[in-house]
Amino acid sequence: MFVQEEKIFAGKVLKIHVCTMDGTEWLEEVTEDTTVEKLKERCLKHHVHGSLEDPKTLTHHKLIHAASERVLTDTKTVADENLKDKDVLLLIKKRPPPTPPKMADVSTDEKKKIDNKAPDKDAIQKATASLSTRHTDRTVTQHNIRDFQTELRKILVSLIEVAQKLLALNPDAVELFKKANAMLDEDEEDRVDEAALQQLTEMGFPENRAIRALRLNHMSVTQAMEWLIEHVDDPSVDSPLPGQDCSGAAGAAAATTPAPSSSADESSRQDELTEIFKRIRRKREFRPDSRAVVALMEMGFDEKEVIDALRVNNNQQDAACEWLLGDRKPSPEDLDKGIDTDSPLFQAILENPVVQLGLTNPKTLLAFEDMLENPLNSTQWMNDPETGPVMLQISRIFQTLNRT
Repeated sequence: MFVQEEKIFAGKVLKIHVCTMDGTEWLEEVTEDTTVEKLKERCLKHHVHGSLEDPKTLTHHKLIHAASERVLTDTKTVADENLKDKDVLLLIKKRPPPTPPKMADVSTDEKKKIDNKAPDKDAIQKATASLSTRHTDRTVTQHNIRDFQTELRKILVSLIEVAQKLLALNPDAVELFKKANAMLDEDEEDRVDEAALQQLTEMGFPENRAIRALRLNHMSVTQAMEWLIEHVDDPSVDSPLPGQDCSGAAGAAAATTPAPSSSADESSRQDELTEIFKRIRRKREFRPDSRAVVALMEMGFDEKEVIDALRVNNNQQDAACEWLLGDRKPSPEDLDKGIDTDSPLFQAILENPVVQLGLTNPKTLLAFEDMLENPLNSTQWMNDPETGPVMLQISRIFQTLNRT
């Protein structure tokens, strides 16, 4: 009667599938209140076919739940470990702990650590006391940082000269430049940074005003937001930008302007091209960051030298401040100097077929002019289907030769 009551009050009987590393498999029937340690002992007895001679054998093995890959805790019961009927357990021998090092080995390792220890300041000064003192010119490092921007600008200056000469040989050069210039104006009027526009509209500004603010502030979200706040009560805030109404007529007039006849004097055509180039350059005048101008002038610098500093350093306020406080090199005049036309870099650029083809496109010349005065527009020209491939090739050639 006692045995029957024990069976009645015992927990639910589960059939557990047990596997070992050597491929042995069997079923163990256990109740939910059986401890993991007891289950492990039964598994080991089954596996070694008898009693456990070495009591350490039990502690040197572990049971792992195959589905969840977790090690079962010896002190917990089957129910605590949430084992279910027909669950699979792995019986695995634990890895032996690493052998503790001998005292002799410990002394050797400590000695190596001491020998390999980095020298302190006193040791360095003692070792270098007999060496001659050399002062590093920190300005050289600053100039090296500017090399990429400076050289790229020189490349553009020289490529503009080459492009002008190539395009001047085209009998339809004047007509092409007028059309390209008109097309560029239309692109500029329509070009709006979508991400910047979304930021302003999410702040609650009307889309039309946000577009106007971005165009007036060179797509700068911060400056556009300040402009919108300052002009919130301005009655003319929604009026079209100057020249926007007549841009279509101007473009149409430029497109319908008759090209010079074949009998026209060559010098007259060259003069007309020169005037077009001058108008393009006047339109691409450098536009300094107004906030940077104010910040630098508050430090005591004159407006002219502040604008020069921003022009040299691509509207970067911190770099412009360093330029003003330093030796002011390169100078604004250096920006208009081209690269040595006999240099391997320039020759490699001119020999590239993509660049050669691009130099015959008036839009490439206009892009070069724009990037000279507004380096922040480089990204837009890199994404342009006509000028992007040319800029990519120039960049690759520069980086390749710069590394070598």
